[in-house]
Amino acid sequence: MNITILGAGAWGTALAIALAERHRIVLWGRSAVAMQEASVRRENVDYFPGFALPDQLTVTSDFDMALAHVAANGDADDGLLILASSVAGLRPLLQRLQSRPLSNVVWLCKGFEESSRLLPHQVVHDILGSAIAAGVLSGPSFAQEVAQGLPCALTVASTNAELCERVVHALHGRNIRVYSTDDVVGVEVGAAVKNILAIATGVTDGMGLGLNARAALITRGLAEITRLGVALGGRPETFTGLTGVGDLILTCTGDLSRNRKVGLALAQGKSLDTIVAELGHVAEGVHCARAVRSLAIELNIEMPITTAVAAVLFDGESPQATVAQLLSRDPRQEAA
Repeated sequence: MNITILGAGAWGTALAIALAERHRIVLWGRSAVAMQEASVRRENVDYFPGFALPDQLTVTSDFDMALAHVAANGDADDGLLILASSVAGLRPLLQRLQSRPLSNVVWLCKGFEESSRLLPHQVVHDILGSAIAAGVLSGPSFAQEVAQGLPCALTVASTNAELCERVVHALHGRNIRVYSTDDVVGVEVGAAVKNILAIATGVTDGMGLGLNARAALITRGLAEITRLGVALGGRPETFTGLTGVGDLILTCTGDLSRNRKVGLALAQGKSLDTIVAELGHVAEGVHCARAVRSLAIELNIEMPITTAVAAVLFDGESPQATVAQLLSRDPRQEAA
């Protein structure tokens, strides 16, 4: 199958590496200099260093060529177009695609658009309309492990059953398992809010509060994700699956988690500006926290952990004070 991946960051590059043995892959990045270097050196030094690019993988900054690859016979139905931008970069990328004949579009980003509080599928529909075959690919997956060929399981979510079948056919195999669902909202909410909770667990780990505290945060965090997800139209069972509890556990416990690293640094007393600069990559939980806190207030949904993270990130509250506040909350039944 012809597959084009738009976005040569860590996750886009890792997926390109993993799929290059089975498919004809074009990986597109905005920087002509970086893509030329990656093509010659067979390593994406600027965005995903340390991983060899297969010889059969084409790397380019030519947007028209990248799109032509998924419509090799003049038919956009021939291939699969994967959008590997950040949430903030999704709308500008979609605007470049707006006048193109498109089908079979899948995005990888996880979060809410900060300014509009829209989920990625809502941004896609806003720009491209709802008629195209489109969906989200998500699940517990660190880019480095995918590029190494280690096992992972993902979920594609779309209301278009044919698109789900195409994505499963393209990606399922070797060390990647792909499941499917039509619960786009549930998948996207789980993927978004788990990043905020990973910041919270990073804070408690950085403060040395122990594994008991981490387990409590993950469990109660899942309750927050489910409350918001159901309120927005997701199904409760989705949050017990790969894109809910699965992604939550990975991001809250894995040392490769960018969002957990943010929490660890906050516990050390570093400023958010310093943390972001040192991280060198997008940590979606930072951008997502403000939007989710605002949504929770508007919808009257109790999300104390998310509120605490946003207070530390944006309101100048100390991690120590917010943890103390969480611990002092009144007791209640666990299901509440």
